[in-house]
Amino acid sequence: MSVIESSAQATTAGPPARPRQGVVLGLACAAQAMVGLDIAIVNVALPSIQRDLGVSQSSVQWVVVAYGLLLGGFLLVGGRMADLLGRRRILLAGLGLFTAASLLAGLAQHGGVLITARGLQGLGGALVAPAALSLLAVTFREGRERNRALGIFGAVGGAAGTVGVVASGLIAAGPGWRWAFFINVPAGLLLIALAITCLAADAARGRPGRLDVAGASTITGGLLIFVYALHNASTRGWAATSTLAWFIAAGVLIAAFVWIEKRSAAPLVPAKALRNRTLAAANLTTLLAFGAFFSFIFLGSLLMQQELGYTPTQTGLAWLATTMTEFATAAAAGRLVAAAGVRRLLVTGLTLLAAGMVWLTRVPADADYLTGPLPAFLLAGLGFGLCGPALQIGALSGVTESESGFASGLIETMRELGGAAGVAAVSTVLVAGTGLAGFHTAFAAIGVLAGLGAITAAAGFRRYSGG
Repeated sequence: MSVIESSAQATTAGPPARPRQGVVLGLACAAQAMVGLDIAIVNVALPSIQRDLGVSQSSVQWVVVAYGLLLGGFLLVGGRMADLLGRRRILLAGLGLFTAASLLAGLAQHGGVLITARGLQGLGGALVAPAALSLLAVTFREGRERNRALGIFGAVGGAAGTVGVVASGLIAAGPGWRWAFFINVPAGLLLIALAITCLAADAARGRPGRLDVAGASTITGGLLIFVYALHNASTRGWAATSTLAWFIAAGVLIAAFVWIEKRSAAPLVPAKALRNRTLAAANLTTLLAFGAFFSFIFLGSLLMQQELGYTPTQTGLAWLATTMTEFATAAAAGRLVAAAGVRRLLVTGLTLLAAGMVWLTRVPADADYLTGPLPAFLLAGLGFGLCGPALQIGALSGVTESESGFASGLIETMRELGGAAGVAAVSTVLVAGTGLAGFHTAFAAIGVLAGLGAITAAAGFRRYSGG
């Protein structure tokens, strides 16, 4: 073959894959970070929001709850829509909604408007998150290439939650809580522009897929009610009549979803996915792991401010130890999977997280940062840095391109449900105790969650190396 022929073939083949992969990875990570940041970015600013907008104590929590409720409820449907309608199309729709809702939240002059905007943000995030993860799944080949990409993606996504706590304190003490939302507007517009110019158009489909409307309605309703029931349990008690009624309603809708799926010609949940043992193990472990990690962030923030005397800014800065450790570890975890396997990384990571919780059960009221929270924060960052990418790698293993959106939406749903359930359960344990002793008991409960996750990973990933 002549040099001219070789050159012509190279020209015909187009640009090398790597630059495009880099663009997709950067775009997906940025989109995931924006969604993840907003889970926690208003937590420290809630007192300022309540004062400025005249929101009641019982209503101000809905600034947080509305976002998580819509995000958790629609992730599964968002992922399936990405499979059926196109990943680029759904990503753009989600980014557009999220950006517009952020502007509305920043301009809000009434609590009801802010809560509505937060719900719309959550709905936009439910489209963005699975579409971004699905784009990675179809852009990078399964194995070492995808593992490295998911390591970086997991590092960014995992760090976003703790960065949100840090940013919340700094923004509340600086330009004011509205900038927690305004900052999303230029970021969202930039991501939309990059997605339009850099992502290939969705492939034309010979026969457009059909969304299982009945299945989508029942599972979304069931998940929404389940998340709300968890919130109700944390405020009114697990045995309250209203809590039990909400859980029963959620159970009825989820049972109806299962019945519908068995009879649907185009089920929302592909039948083949239900037989994927690795997918099932990844999602159950995700439920437990994120239940432990989100509860740890929630409880750690309260511990520092209520028992150790930290200011909101000091609390935010203290989380940098977890954030930086988690980011560095997760970035390396994608490479470690090939050598150690998903199972070992998960068991090791969740054991380290549990060890950090054991350490916090012994922290005294007069502890300084270096000998008190810091060792546990480092252990948690190291442990979850190993877990995050490993869970995503496991969840996407053996999943076909046509099901990648569903698999992405499912694991993101388990992440949000786990976090909501974990925080609700730990809140109950904390309220049942008194003072620092109540915190110690609650941290022990988080350790148990992490331990159960390690056991699930050890059993469910027995035959999967992840290499």
